[in-house]
Amino acid sequence: MAQLVSLAESVVRVQAEIGGRTLMLETGVIGKQAGGAVMAHYAGTTVLATVVRAKPREGIDFFPLTVDYREKTSAAGKFPGGFKKREGPPSEKEILTMRMIDRPIRPLFPDGFLDEVLVQVLVMSHDGENDADVLAGTAASAALAISDIPFEGPTATVRVARIHTDDGPQFVVNPTVSQLDYSDLDIVVAGHADGLNMIEVGAAEIPDADVHKGLEFGYGEIKKVLSLISEFAAKAARPKVAGELHLPAPEITAKVAQLCDADLVKARQIKGKKERNEAVDAIRARLLDGHFPLNSAGTYGDYATSLKNRTQAKEAFKRLEEKVTRRLIVKDRIRADGRGATEIRPIGGAVGIFARTHGSALFQRGETQSLVSVTLGTGKDEQIVDGLLPEYSKKFTLHYNFPPFSTGEVKRITSPGRREIGHGALAERSLLAIIPSPEDFPYTIRLVSDITDSNGSSSMASVCGGCLALMDAGVPIRGTCAGISVGRFADDNDQNELFVTDIIGEEDFFGDMDFKVSGTREGITGIQLDLKTRGLSLAQIEKIFAQAKQGRLEIIEVMEQIIAAPRAEISPLAPRLVTINIDPEKIGKLIGPGGKMIRGLQDRYGVTIDVEDDGTVQIAATNADSLNAAKSEIEALCEEVKVGQIYSGKVVSMKDFGAFIELAPGTDGMCHISELADGYVKSVADVVKLGDVVKVKVINVDDQGRIKLSRKAVIRDEQAPKPSGQPA
Repeated sequence: MAQLVSLAESVVRVQAEIGGRTLMLETGVIGKQAGGAVMAHYAGTTVLATVVRAKPREGIDFFPLTVDYREKTSAAGKFPGGFKKREGPPSEKEILTMRMIDRPIRPLFPDGFLDEVLVQVLVMSHDGENDADVLAGTAASAALAISDIPFEGPTATVRVARIHTDDGPQFVVNPTVSQLDYSDLDIVVAGHADGLNMIEVGAAEIPDADVHKGLEFGYGEIKKVLSLISEFAAKAARPKVAGELHLPAPEITAKVAQLCDADLVKARQIKGKKERNEAVDAIRARLLDGHFPLNSAGTYGDYATSLKNRTQAKEAFKRLEEKVTRRLIVKDRIRADGRGATEIRPIGGAVGIFARTHGSALFQRGETQSLVSVTLGTGKDEQIVDGLLPEYSKKFTLHYNFPPFSTGEVKRITSPGRREIGHGALAERSLLAIIPSPEDFPYTIRLVSDITDSNGSSSMASVCGGCLALMDAGVPIRGTCAGISVGRFADDNDQNELFVTDIIGEEDFFGDMDFKVSGTREGITGIQLDLKTRGLSLAQIEKIFAQAKQGRLEIIEVMEQIIAAPRAEISPLAPRLVTINIDPEKIGKLIGPGGKMIRGLQDRYGVTIDVEDDGTVQIAATNADSLNAAKSEIEALCEEVKVGQIYSGKVVSMKDFGAFIELAPGTDGMCHISELADGYVKSVADVVKLGDVVKVKVINVDDQGRIKLSRKAVIRDEQAPKPSGQPA
C-alpha cells in the first residue's frame, strides 16, 4: 500500500538577510540525481540551480563548461507568446544571464580539469520586483559548492544601484525593479574570498571614484552571501573528487621549452598579427613533425602513445607561448606589437561612409575595425521586450556582428552567438547614457556595428564607431563616448604585475584579464570585466580606472578630430518627426469610428501617426510640408473650442434657420441666419453656399458641447476702426 512520506526531514536549509529581504538556500528534496541541486529563494523569487559532471570526451583539449539559464513564463503567472505557447530559444536577457553566471565560475576550476560540467538554472517563481539574474549566479555557485566537482569557490553575485534621496545618494544592494527606475548606476558584481572577478556596469556618466565606491559597497555585501554559502556547504557538501588532470608530462614540457623557447621569443616580437601568427605556426609545425610525429607503422599501442605525446606537446607549446608572452611583457616590457604599457594603437576613422544610411562611421584602432550604420525610425520601430517583467519597449538598440572574414577565418555563418549578444549589449549600455531623452529626440535609434577587422577590443571599437555614427546622423548626444580595454600580466608567482592599455587579441588570450571601460569626459557609462586569474582587489581596480580614464580621454580627443560635434540637422533621408500632446479625452475623436479618422489623415498626408494613452501623438513624414499639414489638422481636430476663437470653416449643411460649418474634421458649429451677415438676411442661400469657406467666431458653447457661431461678429471686428497708431 502506498505511503505518504515527509519531505521536510531531508531538507538542508540556511538563510540570511541581504538588503532587507531573506535569501534562503535549500537542498535535499529537489534534483537528487544531479551532482548538486539548490533551490534559492529571495523575497518572492525562486530559482533552481543544478550541476552535473561527466567524464571528458576523447581527445578534448579544453574545459567543456556549459551554463544554461531559462526563465519559465509560468514563474510570473504568464503564458508564453506565439502560436505554440511554449518557451522557445533563449532570449537576449537569458543569454546575457548565462554569460554572467559563466564568467565568475569558469576560472575557478583546477588547471587541466577537462570533465564535462553542465550548470542549469531555471526560474521557478518571479515576484515582478526581485529579478532572478543575480540570484541565479549565487545559486549556481552554491550548487557547485555542495557537489563533488573540484570548484575553487564559492562565488556570490549581487546588484548595486545608487538612488538619490533627500539625504544624498545611497547605495542599495539587490534593488527592486522599481528602485532601478530611480537609479543612475546599475552594477552587477561577483566575487569570492580573494576579491572581485566579474563586473558589469551601466552608468549615467558617473565619476570613476563613485563607481569604485559602488564596487566597494557591493563587495561588502558579497562577503555576507559567501558566508551563507560556506555555512550551507558545511552542512550539505559532498567530498570533492578531482579526477584525472590532463596536463603535459614534465619531460615533454621540458623538451618543448628546450626546443622552442628562443624561437618563440623572437617570433612573439614580430609586430604584424598575420606575420607573427605565421611564424608561431611554423615553429609549432617543426616541433610536432620533427619531434612528436604520429607513429602509423607500428602497433596500435605505438600509435596511441605517439598521439598522446603529440597532443601533450601541443598543450605544452601553447603554455610555453603564454609563458614567453607574459615574460616579455612583465620582465622586458615588450608587447607583441612594440607598444609601451599605456600606448594606444594608431587610430583612424571617417563619417558619412554610405550614401543612403541616416548616419555611418568607420572607426579603426590598430588592426581592429568597426563599420557602424545608424537608422532613425518612429515609435512603430521600437523593440518590444516581453519576459517575466512587464512588457516594455526599447527606443535605442545596438546590434553587433562578427563575420568570420574579420579574423581571416572560414567558419559557419550562423545566427548571433553568446559572444555577439554580449558584446552588443556592452556597447549598447555604454552609449545609452549619451542618448537624448525621447522628449528631446523622439526617434527610435538602431545602431549596427559590423566588425570588418579584428585584433582585440572590437566591442570598444563599436562604442567609438557608434558614437561617431550617432554624431554623423545628427543625434544630439550628451557627450563624446569612447571605450578602452586594460589587460593584466604578472610573473609565474603572480607578482610584479603590469597593466597594459588597449590590448590586442593575443594579450587577451594569454593575459589575466580584459577590463573594458567606456565613458565620456564626465564619467563612466559602461564596464565589463572578464578575468582568468582568481580575483582583483579594490586597490587594483582603482589603478585600472585611472589608466583606463587616461586612455579614453586620449581617444575622445582623436574622435573629435574626425567629427567635433553632432551635425546640426538629421539626414534628409530620415523621417521627420514631431510630437504634440492632446487631451486624452480627444483620442477617440482623433482615431474615429473603427480607425476611420486616423487612417484618413495618414492616407491624405502620407504620414504615420502613433497615439499613446496619455495623449502623446507622434507624427512621422518624409517631408516637412506633409508633416506640418497633418500636425495642423490634428491640432484643429483635437483643439478645445473656446468662446471668442475665430475659425475658417467649410459650410457642410444649410437649413432654413442657418448653416452648419465644419471647424475641423468631426467638429461642427451652427451659425444662425441672424448671425450670417451684418443686417437682415432673407435666405441662407443669399449669403453662403455648400462648400464655401467662411470666417466665423465662436460666440457660445453650451453644456452639451454645441457650438454657436457668428459670421456677423467677424465682419464687425474687421470693420471696426483701429486704435490710433495701429496699422489698419
